[in-house]
Amino acid sequence: MDSLYLEVFPDAKIHEQLLSLPAGSHVGLTCSPKKGLQTTLDLMTQLHGSGLELIPHVAARQVRDKAHLQDVLDQLHEQGVETLFVPGGDMAKPVGSYDSALALLRDVAELGHSLRDIGIAAHPEGHPEASNEALQQALLDKQPLATYMVTQMCFNVPLMIDWLKGMRAAGVSLPVWFGLPGVMDRLKLFKTALRIGVGESARFARKQKSLTGALLGASRYTPDDILMDVAPALEDEALGIGGFYLFSFNQLEETLAWRTQLLQDLKAKTA
Repeated sequence: MDSLYLEVFPDAKIHEQLLSLPAGSHVGLTCSPKKGLQTTLDLMTQLHGSGLELIPHVAARQVRDKAHLQDVLDQLHEQGVETLFVPGGDMAKPVGSYDSALALLRDVAELGHSLRDIGIAAHPEGHPEASNEALQQALLDKQPLATYMVTQMCFNVPLMIDWLKGMRAAGVSLPVWFGLPGVMDRLKLFKTALRIGVGESARFARKQKSLTGALLGASRYTPDDILMDVAPALEDEALGIGGFYLFSFNQLEETLAWRTQLLQDLKAKTA
């Protein structure tokens, strides 16, 4: 948790909230079909000079063609942004010629860029439109074009670790950031988890005694239990866990307060 990497989505208030983050914080700026890719890039421009490590999400299905992609890369370069995250995107029909993250990543490499890091999405619990075998092959295909991967939001630590061991055995060597829910209202979180395709993980959490109170019994959810369960695996260099990626749902004040308290508690225990 010393290295903060969290995700936000562009809205009218998020710019001011982001300025309260510690300098150097990694901030993923999402890209939704409703708001469009340019909204993400505009927020990136507004945050220029903020001291934050900005990671705009460029969803492949929202990029029209290679010329549009070149324009996006030019905007990143002009703003001094050195990290990019490339998901496929949730649009049922692409706006242009890119129907997958792999296709876009190949053109990014062909066009050339000044990026230091490129992230890709990983799905320990599967994806409704792809088999587990296809997802594994996609990671292998994208691996030469990326530098790290971020998992979908997950509550099931044993499943995440087993999936990661399987990926390492298959030859996927990219560092991984585990996607965790941030601090938010428990009912909203549960509905969101089901909506974005982590239903198995949410159902797992309901069955676990250690998580039932945290997820379904309290008014506010925090991922303390998940962090403690994952902690031992962080020492295993073979697993290559880079850290935690927090889905903040724009609850930045609450998330920062929770993180500060957690770090203080951890320091007190190790003092």
